[in-house]
Amino acid sequence: MIQGVQVVGLYVRNQDEALAFYVDKLGFRVHTDVRNGDYRWLTVQHPDQPSFQLGLFTPGPPVHDAATAQTLQAAVAKGAMPPLVLAVADCRAAHERMCARGVEFTQEPIDRYGTVDAGFRDPSGNGWKMIEARRQG
Repeated sequence: MIQGVQVVGLYVRNQDEALAFYVDKLGFRVHTDVRNGDYRWLTVQHPDQPSFQLGLFTPGPPVHDAATAQTLQAAVAKGAMPPLVLAVADCRAAHERMCARGVEFTQEPIDRYGTVDAGFRDPSGNGWKMIEARRQG
């Protein structure tokens, strides 16, 4: 029986650069960092969501040949991958904290659809939406 999603992976151009971004700027922590030859399995998780891991993977051997890896990296860099979504209690306050940490936003916080959202990209080009939880009442 399926018990849920444990890891979702992102393609990143440089795992060390991605690790610094997700830990130092977004507040994630390292869950797993192991190597098997040239292959590195690197996952991070948010402290408030310990059952879920975000994999930071570099396209290439043994999973991809060089041409496929280059194509995937180019697609990520262009922002062509589907956006990921972070839930936040206060989008504007989170935006201010993240800007102070050096996160570059592609969309400032805006009121939309009964909530507030903002957009940013990681150093590899992966797009993120940050959406404030709807207030009840």
